[in-house]
Amino acid sequence: MASNSFLTYLTTLRMKKQNIFFMALTTVLCSCFYLLGNWKLTTTTTDFHRYTSCNIHPNATVAIKTQTQLDFTPHHLAEDLLDALPSARVERFPSCTPEFSEYTPCEDVDRSLKFDRERLVYRERHCPEKVEVLKCRIPAPYGYRQPFRWPESRDAAWYANVPHKHLTLEKAGQNWVRFKGDRFTFPGGGTMFPNGAGAYIDDIGKLINLRDGSIRTAIDTGCGVASFGAYLLSRNILTMSFAPKDTHIAQVQFALERGVPALIGILASIRLPYPSRAFDMAHCSRCLIPWGQYDALYLIEVDRVLRPGGYWILSGPPINWEKRWKGWDKTREQFKEEQDKIEGVAKSLCWKKLIQKDDIAIWQKPSNHVHCKITRKIFKKPQFCQNQDPDMAWYTKMETCLTQMPDVSNIRETSGGGRVAKWPDRLTSTPPRIIGQHVGDITEENFRIDTELWKKRLSHYKTLDQQLAEKGRYRNMLDMNSYLGGFAATLVLDNDPVWVMNTIPVEANLNTLGVIYERGLIGTYQNWCEAMSTYPRTYDFIHGDTIFTLYKDKCEMEDILLEMDRILRPQGSVIIRDDVDLLVNAKNIAEELQWETRLVDHEEGPLVREKLLIAMKQYWTAPTPSNNR
Repeated sequence: MASNSFLTYLTTLRMKKQNIFFMALTTVLCSCFYLLGNWKLTTTTTDFHRYTSCNIHPNATVAIKTQTQLDFTPHHLAEDLLDALPSARVERFPSCTPEFSEYTPCEDVDRSLKFDRERLVYRERHCPEKVEVLKCRIPAPYGYRQPFRWPESRDAAWYANVPHKHLTLEKAGQNWVRFKGDRFTFPGGGTMFPNGAGAYIDDIGKLINLRDGSIRTAIDTGCGVASFGAYLLSRNILTMSFAPKDTHIAQVQFALERGVPALIGILASIRLPYPSRAFDMAHCSRCLIPWGQYDALYLIEVDRVLRPGGYWILSGPPINWEKRWKGWDKTREQFKEEQDKIEGVAKSLCWKKLIQKDDIAIWQKPSNHVHCKITRKIFKKPQFCQNQDPDMAWYTKMETCLTQMPDVSNIRETSGGGRVAKWPDRLTSTPPRIIGQHVGDITEENFRIDTELWKKRLSHYKTLDQQLAEKGRYRNMLDMNSYLGGFAATLVLDNDPVWVMNTIPVEANLNTLGVIYERGLIGTYQNWCEAMSTYPRTYDFIHGDTIFTLYKDKCEMEDILLEMDRILRPQGSVIIRDDVDLLVNAKNIAEELQWETRLVDHEEGPLVREKLLIAMKQYWTAPTPSNNR
């Protein structure tokens, strides 16, 4: 045992001596190489000074000068490359010519003339084919200015922004719009309310309650310049105004310039792009829609989008024809027949006529269809629709059948999960569609979490976009993928003087637009591979949540961004949240659109793959008219 220990000791001692030897040898070699290198450098420097200070052969001098006088100036400039390759100087997205300043791709007048004029089908959406899509940036008209801020914008707009005086002449006696100096003013008049929308709404308010919060969402068919919707805002009623792009030039454009929600639209052959049971009130003031014709197709569509217990208000022909028929363009008999048709259709829809006073008539939709199902034995038309999705409303043909409301357990119950809460409690109360589990697997807890999430997100957004944080800087806002409307709801809770057009992409996994309306907000369906039914420069701010993920492999990202550029106002902002790889690509395209961009981390920090793209569209316009070609 002792001998083994002694052998181990000797072996260890021998290894230590060898290690010390190798370390010493390495140190000596390194020192030698260092000294040799230092001596070589010294010799070279000395030789160099000797050669440059002595008289040597002229050729050697030239060689030395060539070595010592280095040329660091660039010989291949980017400018030279552009001159050499003219095609490289072409912008990927050049400016469109000035005549496109009000271009609405899916409501283009020239394209519409190819379609059927019966029932005004040609004025519906007809989008360009892929090869027809413009790849240029829509210019603002020369002299464009930032719109007036709300509430001043309700009553005034810059002429340069909507350079059309047609309505000031055509509707001069009805106080729609006036022109003076560099601006338009909007006295609030309409065809049936020349004394102003405010007084007209007061008259309606004497017939139904407009102030207790039970009426929050409204739709105005054939809205003109949207004075009805503009004046309802002071009563906390949010109106979706729509009108076609027709001979009343720029009526919807005026509405948007005023800061009032509006879309280009028409009742023709396809459903309005809204879910069933969306609006608390529908309104038509001499909107010239043939309500009694085509098997009551248009009133049946109004019934689809009205909430249980909702109101339909009609003013103008044929209402009060007994006193007014001489000033209108039909005989007494014709007006009586027209009103009798409307009254008959309303009864067949189980509506109750509440009142008719002077030029205003009001009907109310039932709160359920218990009694209405019994009356189908009396009214053969319309029958209830079968196997129909009442919320499907994107290029969906209207049908002459009555949309069934959800079943109830007793005649006093309101269909669809009960009555919505009154405004403003309605905004944060769990919507009936969620309570009734009619929207996928979304629960009340999911709704609560989503509401809290957007409070956090909006707070973060306002640290990134100072214009968003400045109250009053923005008015018209768009959310491209709204889900439950949390972004818009949080803006309302923050008392920001804005309205948001919530959109639910038709490609979304869940159709949640009905939930958004039950919260007292408004919105529309949209396919973002196509243009929106609105004018250029509609929105001050655009928000997109995973919009590029949703449309990946469905259409080109550049086409979506070009549409965003079309509908965004100069100096308007964009916030898009999405996967980092998609946003890097989007950032490159946005910069080619001449947006100012930056990519920032998710509000939870840099380790989250989802990022935020913050962008602002630069101010630019068409050239001066003298330079237009």
